[in-house]
Amino acid sequence: MNSKALVKNFHLSKEALERVSQCVKNAESKTSGEIVVAVAAESSDYSFWELFAAVIISLAATICMLPFSGRIRAFYESLNWTAPEWYFPAIFVFASFFLILILFGLFNLVPALDRAAIPHAIRNKAVSDRAMRAFCELGVCSTRDRTGILIFVSYLERQARILSDEGIAKKIGPDLWQLIVNGLAEEISKNNAEAAFCEAVEKCGELLTQYFPADKDDNPDELDDGVVILER
Repeated sequence: MNSKALVKNFHLSKEALERVSQCVKNAESKTSGEIVVAVAAESSDYSFWELFAAVIISLAATICMLPFSGRIRAFYESLNWTAPEWYFPAIFVFASFFLILILFGLFNLVPALDRAAIPHAIRNKAVSDRAMRAFCELGVCSTRDRTGILIFVSYLERQARILSDEGIAKKIGPDLWQLIVNGLAEEISKNNAEAAFCEAVEKCGELLTQYFPADKDDNPDELDDGVVILER
């Protein structure tokens, strides 16, 4: 999924992205903290699990066809095709197996079906790992006072994370961030991505302002304020 498709799936127009960016700027103007918003199409390549699910379903469907092998042979014999007794049922079963395998592979292009094929624990770990990687890649871990936070959303998994640097973690516990994450994920599931991001940014900004108020004489903008589209 390319950047344009990802933004479209989030129902974010160019104007909406600019408004989210402005929300980040407004929030950061009141705090010495830095806020980065990042989105990804998916947090990992789940090819193994997609193939595994396809094989299991194909095998199950093939086994369900075995009781009908006699009818399959009778059908081909009615067409005056001659071959060993086992030939036509075997060909039919193997052809069906690979056809179902291909169809299920295409169904994995549908996010809801893809999510169903991937174990929940695997998705959770993948999102957490990708968020941590983005935290480092985008420089959130390298702010002057170690007061950066990352708001991360992964589209395929329908999951969000908020990661804070060590300067913030000393004063603000993970429970408060989780409350914001829960609201963010809920609103995005309702296709209200713009409102979800803005609300999350504002709440994060309020927490940061409470513990890390801005220094009017020295409050540099260290990180990008726009929504970062992460490539796979």
